Amino acid sequence: MDITEIPQEGYEKVVKCEDAESGLKAVIAVHNTTLGPALGGLRMWPYASWDDAVFDVLRLSKGMTYKSAVADTGLGGGKSVIIGNPKTEKTESLFRAMGRFVDSLEGKYITAEDVGTSVADMVHVRKETTRVTGLPRDMGSSGDPSPWTALGTFLGIKACLEEVFGTDDFNGRSVAVQGCGHVGEFLVNHLHKAGAKLFLADIQAEKAQKLAEATGGTVVDPSEILFVECDVLAPCALGAVVNDESLPKLDTKIIAGAANNILLREDHGQRLREAGILYAPDYVINAGGIINVSIEVEGEYDEVKAEAKVKNIYHALKRVFEISKERNISTNEASNLVAEERLARKATPA
Repeated sequence: MDITEIPQEGYEKVVKCEDAESGLKAVIAVHNTTLGPALGGLRMWPYASWDDAVFDVLRLSKGMTYKSAVADTGLGGGKSVIIGNPKTEKTESLFRAMGRFVDSLEGKYITAEDVGTSVADMVHVRKETTRVTGLPRDMGSSGDPSPWTALGTFLGIKACLEEVFGTDDFNGRSVAVQGCGHVGEFLVNHLHKAGAKLFLADIQAEKAQKLAEATGGTVVDPSEILFVECDVLAPCALGAVVNDESLPKLDTKIIAGAANNILLREDHGQRLREAGILYAPDYVINAGGIINVSIEVEGEYDEVKAEAKVKNIYHALKRVFEISKERNISTNEASNLVAEERLARKATPA
């Protein structure tokens, strides 16, 4: 196993790993451990190059620092990625090698599942390191974090509805959901039960079709879902969907989804504000999963405690919207301020 450090300004540690025996090609980025050890999921994706993988893991790990700070998890921010196709290239030896890679950081980074990985994959990682969360319940862990991410996102959308329409009632409201994977499916079920009109899209058409049949939703082509006329656009797939090309074509009043890094650039938040679109900062609204596993990291997992803390996402967003209005800044700038103030207080104790 060949582990090489990649110096990155503003990051505590970034390392890449190549393991010829298992075929592992991976990167771990630890952004900040001021508030505690860095916790963040393990993503598996067919990146075109090492540069693409590094670019993604840097953005994601910084987002985790801010997510944990705003959610008050007592954890820092990190992330890891494996270069590979999650449909065709998964093996036990690959994930066991990843476990050894995680373990080489000696507790500075704790992993969990993410896009392209599963609870079952984490079981293989656990065979080589204790620095892994989100394992099956029968192993004394918290299980799949997706339902918690979805619950937090649903509650966050309620906060957005109240902010824009004066009520958090979903009846008569339309929601366009991009991505019907684990989190997207749980979110759609919450929205359906609440009475929302649903537009659904996924690059795997059968996922969207099956979910639409179960919830009375309308299937939309993935290339069109971002531009559907709706009250809420909920991106629940990959990030950077709000960009120079998409922004002028958006036809929604609210953007609130479970995807990470929804904005390609920070200034896109201000452009949404100028367009009269309320943006729920992604790392605030999608923090349910990390909140849930943070309870596990504290000690014995307590589901009641986890649920109570996930419900605080509603209030966290309301506070962000309040700061945005008070200071006349975008919502993403407001959430960044909350995170940076918490980091600064911990870094410079009284």
